[in-house]
Amino acid sequence: MKQKKFPAAQLAEAFAPIDRQFANLLARLSAASPEVKLAAAMVSQQCRLGHICVDLDEYETKPPPMELAVALGATGWPKKSVLLQRLKKSPVVGAPGEFKPLILDAQNRLYLQRYWQYESELAAAILRLATGKIPSLDAQKLSAGLRRLFPAADEKKINWQLVAAFAALRRRLCLISGGPGTGKTRTVVVLLTLLLEQNPALKIALAAPTGKAAARLQDAVKNALATLACEPAIKDRLPATASTLHRLLGSIPDSANFRHTAENPLPFDAVVVDEASMVDLALMAKLVAAIPLTGRLILLGDKDQLASVEAGAVLADLCNGGEPRQFSAAFDKEFKTVSGQTLPAESGITSELADCIVELQRNYRFGDRSGIYQISCAVNAGDSEKALAILQASGNSPGGQVSWKTLPPPAALKTTLKPLVLARYQAYLQAANPAEALVAFGRFRILCALRHGPYGVENLNRLVEEILAEAGLIDASEIFYADRPVMIVRNDYPLKLFNGDIGFIRRNENHGLRACFSGPDQTLREILPLRLPAHETAYAMTVHKSQGSEFEKVLLILPKDDSAVLTRELVYTGLTRASAEVELWAEPEIFTTSVRRQVSRRSGLREALWAKP
Repeated sequence: MKQKKFPAAQLAEAFAPIDRQFANLLARLSAASPEVKLAAAMVSQQCRLGHICVDLDEYETKPPPMELAVALGATGWPKKSVLLQRLKKSPVVGAPGEFKPLILDAQNRLYLQRYWQYESELAAAILRLATGKIPSLDAQKLSAGLRRLFPAADEKKINWQLVAAFAALRRRLCLISGGPGTGKTRTVVVLLTLLLEQNPALKIALAAPTGKAAARLQDAVKNALATLACEPAIKDRLPATASTLHRLLGSIPDSANFRHTAENPLPFDAVVVDEASMVDLALMAKLVAAIPLTGRLILLGDKDQLASVEAGAVLADLCNGGEPRQFSAAFDKEFKTVSGQTLPAESGITSELADCIVELQRNYRFGDRSGIYQISCAVNAGDSEKALAILQASGNSPGGQVSWKTLPPPAALKTTLKPLVLARYQAYLQAANPAEALVAFGRFRILCALRHGPYGVENLNRLVEEILAEAGLIDASEIFYADRPVMIVRNDYPLKLFNGDIGFIRRNENHGLRACFSGPDQTLREILPLRLPAHETAYAMTVHKSQGSEFEKVLLILPKDDSAVLTRELVYTGLTRASAEVELWAEPEIFTTSVRRQVSRRSGLREALWAKP
């Protein structure tokens, strides 16, 4: 077979250096089998792209691009039957449970060994938690607590927050999913109150994937306490602080391992994790392994948001990809006993795990007629035509909750941005003190799909700096200039600065520059700019980096050219970062294409959790 010619640059980009090195290593260990070399490179590449494994059955019907094979010196991709035969005979490929670099399971899924280990251990631990029995509850006390903490419950209309609280008390695992404004944090505060009323000695930990998300969880819990109808002693027992998952588990310098493991579990009876959609497979496996045998795990998140940056889409897999579920007859009966309400009849999978998952359905932030609510629902459903129609209709009424503008050409981008930037960032730059500046800056953000290119974060931050400098609002002639907003991109535990933390450079009374960050109890922390860990300017940020954040107003910019990162999950996440108003700049074709494209990460976790017995 004659080998097809590809440009050298295209071949160079087909695989990353680590993919090539890994493939070459396994080829040497397996008697230079070309099929194993191709498979090894493909598995490494797919893990970098967020997949847990390579589905060789899918490979048969949809072969990878030819340039991938040519990049490794092959003439093309072998047939699946040949590839499977070579893999099964290779000394570097093993069956599940064997200690080999690559694992091939019975469903023809090929894994890196450690990811097969993470997946199998996580599935077993999740099912253990879902089926784990709990001490008997005081049904009378629970019933009274539900009535007191959910006083507006309507017997004719199910309060799904109440259902979630009940589900969390009933099992050691509870997963509460819902979009922004559905009350996930209030629900968790209520259910923790109910748990403490059952057992006042309960030890509880609050955590999130990033420092920013942990701070928001901490603030939300504090705000919810003000209206909580319970004894002061119970309020005092509720945790006042939240930490990052890495800090909770105990990071070990220069290691992927943690101090808390199955052999050294966390010293808590209940662990609450917010923004669970951001947690990748490896971290989730290590977290669940560290939950004590008698402990509880409560996960909060939005299954429709972007998946984790690293490999896996764990929250979506736990929720069975949004497929219909129904509660068991036992769940329905127990819920009616303690609440007096009857759950609506539904059809779908019934299992112990299904009894642990509740999706909050009422949005308390947006009304049904809200533009943000309507377009987010349309995007979530993949209805690109309806979503575009909502945008185009709202574009005629500037200042509404949703507005749309055709993407300006790169040459006109600065001019188009100028009035918006001056209007949105002027209050931040003219704030009387650092505390006011932090609040003002948090009201607006520019969100981008990409980092590079004319419509990427790097260029947008540069243009915003130019606009503000030309207006005399900043002097950006130095790297650390007064009023420069910065976002931390690497954890620094000694400084207590974490990935995603937002601060700004400020000139103090002695005319020295300091980086200011919000500390516990809204106190302000000042740090010398040169001591900051890795960081970047934050007028604009990627949608990925915005996860766990909320702004009053958002400008979401999609690029002119299509890209694999443009998905409905990205559009949905960007739109729902706004609590009051969102403006979208995009080409209609790019927007509709993005809404139609859905993230699909390959793994065996969903099947392991939801396969029929």
